[in-house]
This record gives sequence, structure tokens and C-alpha cells, in this order.
Amino acid sequence: MDKSKGYALMFLLGAFVAGGALGFTAYRVIDTKHGHEMRGPRAYRQRMAEELKLSPQQQASVDSLIEQKHRQIVTLYKPVRPQLDSLAIQARVVSDSTHEQIKRLLNPQQATKFDDMRAAARRELADRRANDSIRPPLPQGGSAPY
Repeated sequence: MDKSKGYALMFLLGAFVAGGALGFTAYRVIDTKHGHEMRGPRAYRQRMAEELKLSPQQQASVDSLIEQKHRQIVTLYKPVRPQLDSLAIQARVVSDSTHEQIKRLLNPQQATKFDDMRAAARRELADRRANDSIRPPLPQGGSAPY
């Protein structure tokens, strides 16, 4: 029984990390197509309104639907939030360990650059999450698992 729980936890952790990596990659691909000036849900709504040439009434209706969806998603996350926070912390431990193992393979200049790259990626993610009302914020004292 404990073995199957361990496998289930490892599967969930793997899915969480893989989903984060895929989301990060997809965001990068989409972001390079649309430039860096438009980020977050408000920017997306603005771009949608402009590109679709929405009337003010249509834009108000779309905004209302998106806000309703946001409230529903927050409600869905509420009961599982503690488990997600726990998984994020565990993923952070795995990520930190992997980062240190990779650094041991690098020369001092490469290791410094690698640390800088990771710090920049974490700052970018924190900035995106600060402007993203759909994803829940990171756990207290935590940052992204990668």
C-alpha cells in the first residue's frame, strides 16, 4: 500500500514538473511571437478586444465571462491548494538538487552564468505570476520549482 502511494506521489510530482516545463516552454514560444510588451490576463483581454475588434458591449460581456471563470477556478483550487503547495515545495527541493549537480559539471564562469540564468528565469516567473489572476500565487516563502 505504501509503495503504491509512493508511486502515485512520484507520478504527481513528475506530472507537476513536466507541466511546469511545458507551460514555461509554451509561454516562451507564444511570447516571442507577440513580443514582451503584452503580459498577463488584462493584456490578453486588451489584445483580444483589439484583434477581434470587439464592441464595448462585447468586451464587457467577455470580461464578465472571464471574471466568472476566474472565480470558478479559484473555488476549484481551494480544497487542493495545500497539497499543491506541498508538491511545489518538494519540486523545489528536487530542482535545487539538480541545479547543484549540474553546477558541479561546470567551470566557475559557467556556474556563475548558470546561477544568473536561473535567477532571471525565477524573476520572470514571479513577475508573470504577480500579474496573473488565474494561477494561484506561489506558496509562502517559495518560488517556482525550477
